[in-house]
Amino acid sequence: MTKFSALFAASGRWAISAVFAVGDTTLFMFAGLARIFSGVAIFSRALRQLYIIGYKSLFVILLIGIFCGMVLGLQGYYTLVKFGSVGLLGSAVSLSLVRELGPVLTAIMLTGRAGSSMAAEIGVMRITDQIDALDVMDINPMAYLVSPRLLASMISFPLLTAVFDVVGIVGGYLTGVLMLNINEGAYFYRIASSITMADLAGGFAKALVFGLLVTTVCCHQGYNTHRRRDSVGPEAVGSATTSAVVISCVLILAADYALTSFLL
Repeated sequence: MTKFSALFAASGRWAISAVFAVGDTTLFMFAGLARIFSGVAIFSRALRQLYIIGYKSLFVILLIGIFCGMVLGLQGYYTLVKFGSVGLLGSAVSLSLVRELGPVLTAIMLTGRAGSSMAAEIGVMRITDQIDALDVMDINPMAYLVSPRLLASMISFPLLTAVFDVVGIVGGYLTGVLMLNINEGAYFYRIASSITMADLAGGFAKALVFGLLVTTVCCHQGYNTHRRRDSVGPEAVGSATTSAVVISCVLILAADYALTSFLL
């Protein structure tokens, strides 16, 4: 009975801490969003973050997108040929990319590329008292550090998702049409006839939500580096960065399931 009570108590403590963490992160996100239009200066900082999050991630998105599309084309061909439906390859590739793989893989790649950078940069600023210095200079840290990143992510994630989708479709074309000799007209006809505005809107909605989740979690982990109980100093920055990437990836997949259930 004692072991059961200890297990029950531990589960309760974990549940309470999880609820507290979710609430704290949600309030953190709302605080950052509320300060997006707090001043004109925020837009110049957001432009810099657009360069860091968006432009500097473009090459890796292009690279992953082309190979993802080629793999989809290859796997889709050898699956559909068993049913005599290779003409549907364009539909299979485009719908897989637009609905699921485009927003999800783009968000995961940006988590590793830009999200980890956010957590590490803000974490270093926290342990070196630079965030406290902003408070002393009467500069709101949320408006200076978090809001520009949120705004840039809400723009970058959907745009890079669109790039990923287009490049992935080109990759499917390279494999299906040029390598496996599927009819070119049939490939593009199936794409045009299969994708609807609802599919595009759903994919971009996912990208927008993923952008908010990733940026909020990464900035929150970095911002609260000094509160970690498992480590201190530079080690805490590394732990915060690792936690930010892992939590963001899990939330991307969980949110993808929830949004897919809602949108279908």
